[in-house]
Amino acid sequence: MTDLRRIVKVLTEAKIEFILVGGAAATAHGASRLTQDIDIVYCRSAENIQRLVDVLGPYDPYMRGAPPGLPFLWDSTTIHRGLNFTLTTSLGDLDLLGEIAGGGGYEELLPHTMTLEAFGIECLCLKIEPLIRVKRAAGRPKDLEAIAELEALLEERTERE
Repeated sequence: MTDLRRIVKVLTEAKIEFILVGGAAATAHGASRLTQDIDIVYCRSAENIQRLVDVLGPYDPYMRGAPPGLPFLWDSTTIHRGLNFTLTTSLGDLDLLGEIAGGGGYEELLPHTMTLEAFGIECLCLKIEPLIRVKRAAGRPKDLEAIAELEALLEERTERE
């Protein structure tokens, strides 16, 4: 079971530059769907990558779905050479995304964020309109199903304003 609150807390306390996206972002906006992992778009600066390596290292990050024993070196070189990582950790499943379809990377997404309380902790979260856009761009059945609820939440907010 993924400890969503603990992951967000660990990342924020380490001053990781990240944006909450995916199902966890939908939950932060009030969606009722459950998510089994946490998706973040992370800043790809050398300093931020090193902080990610340092803070997640003690939680045994490993490529989710990879066969046990497959060599995987968790270091800044690996992160620099890669982009998107679907990890399992002792805290649960975490997707580190250098960029996402329909949205781009951290810098491109930053103007489309807001500070929200996610799992009791304030962090940057993709606003609901761009979240709908990136879910539509991802095109997976679970994302397309989530769009209807997100659009209803957006409509409800618009009517209140």
